[in-house]
Amino acid sequence: MSGQAPAIAVEDMTGTPDQIVPVAATGERISSLDFIRGIAVMGILAANIVAFGQPFAAYMYPDAFIGGSGDPAGWMWVAQFVLIDGKMRGLFTLLFGAGLYLFMEKAWAKGATRWLQARRLFFLLLFGLVHFYFIWRGDILVLYSIAGFVGLLCLRWSRKTQLVAGLVGYVLGALFFLGAMTFPYLIAETDFGAQPQFADSREEMAAEAQRELADGAREAEIIGQGSYAEFVRHNMTEHTADPFNFLFIFIFETLPLMLLGVAAYRYGWFNGGVDAGRLRKWGWIGVIAGSALTLPIALWAQAGGFTYWGTIAAFMGLSPLPRLPVVLGLAALLAVYGTDAAGWLGTRVKAAGRMAFSNYLGTSILMLLVFHGWAGGLHGELTRGGLYLVVLIAWVVMLCWSKPWLERFRYGPLEWLWRCLTYGRVFQLPR
Repeated sequence: MSGQAPAIAVEDMTGTPDQIVPVAATGERISSLDFIRGIAVMGILAANIVAFGQPFAAYMYPDAFIGGSGDPAGWMWVAQFVLIDGKMRGLFTLLFGAGLYLFMEKAWAKGATRWLQARRLFFLLLFGLVHFYFIWRGDILVLYSIAGFVGLLCLRWSRKTQLVAGLVGYVLGALFFLGAMTFPYLIAETDFGAQPQFADSREEMAAEAQRELADGAREAEIIGQGSYAEFVRHNMTEHTADPFNFLFIFIFETLPLMLLGVAAYRYGWFNGGVDAGRLRKWGWIGVIAGSALTLPIALWAQAGGFTYWGTIAAFMGLSPLPRLPVVLGLAALLAVYGTDAAGWLGTRVKAAGRMAFSNYLGTSILMLLVFHGWAGGLHGELTRGGLYLVVLIAWVVMLCWSKPWLERFRYGPLEWLWRCLTYGRVFQLPR
C-alpha cells in the first residue's frame, strides 16, 4: 500500500481496545489481496474444470470420465491433487474472511453496523442459489454466505482469539472428516468391511456409489443432449437440497478458514505489517511440508487403482490436515510477491482479482456455453489434458478483459450490482 491509511481502535467482545488497524476508507487498495484473489479465482477453474466438462463424480473418481480420462497412469490426477485440489478453495476462503473484515472496517469507519454486512451476505446467498440451479451446481457462494453470517458474530473477537479458534476449529473439522470419510472406504473396499457384521453396510455403500454414478450419467446425458430447461429442472428436482447439504459437510472447513483469513488480515499479512522475509520463509515451509505430506496420499490412491471410495477418502478424509499449511503458505507467499507484482501479467492478475466475483460467475457461464450440447457441445468430449487447455484459454480471456474493463468502469459488473443491492441505491459505474 502506498501512503498511510487512517486508523481506528477496534474493540473486542469485552469492549476493550484490541489493536489499531488501518482503515481502507480512502480509496486505496491492498494490492496483495487483489493479486491473491486473481490467482485464486484462476486456480479454482483449474480445480473445477473436470466437473465442468465431465460428470460431476469425475472430479474425484477418474473412472467416471466419459470416453476415458486420457491419463491412464493417473499422473495428471496426482499432480492436480497435490498442487491444486482444495488449495485454491482454501485460499479463496481465507480471502473471503479477510474481505469480510475489510468491508466492516470501512463500514465501522462510516458509522455503519454489521447489519450492512448481513444485507450484503443475503444478496450473496441469492446469487449463489441462482448460480447453483441455473448455471452450475458446484457453487460455493451459498456456503460462503451462510458461513459469513456466523463469522459476523466473531468479528469483534481479538485477533488472537480468531487465530486460535480458526486453527482449533480447522483441526477438529479435519479430524471429523478423517473419521467420517475414511470409514466408508474401510467398509466398502477393504477386508475390514468383509466381516459379516458389516454386510448390510457394505451393500449400502456399493448401492450409494452406483446411485451417484447413475445420477452423473443422467446429468451428462442432459447436458450433452438435452435442453437448458431440462438441465435446470434436473438441478431443481434431483438436487434441490444440495446447496444446504453441502453446508453441513464443508462448514467445518469454511468457517475456520474464514476466521484465519480475518486474523491474517488483522496481523498485517496483506499490508506489510509482517516482515516480508519472515512471511516468505514460513510460506515456503508450509507449501513444501504440506505438499510433501499430501503426495503419499495421492500415491496411495493411485496404487489402489483410484477406486470410488478410495478417492473420496483421499480427497475428503486424508488431505484436509496437510492442506492447511499449504493454504496458509500460499497466502503468505502471494502476499509477499503480490504487493510489488507489476508488468503486463502482474497488473492483469490484480485486475482479475478486483473483479473476482464477476470472474468466478462469469467463468461458470463461459463453461456452460463451452460444454452444454445446445451451445459448444464439448461435455464428455475432452480428456483431462484437453480440459486443461480449456483452462488456459479461459485464463487468457480473464486476464485480457479485466484490466480494460476497470480502466473504463469503477467496478466489475457483478461487483457493481452487488454493491447497489447492498446499499439500496445505484452507484455510478463509468469512470
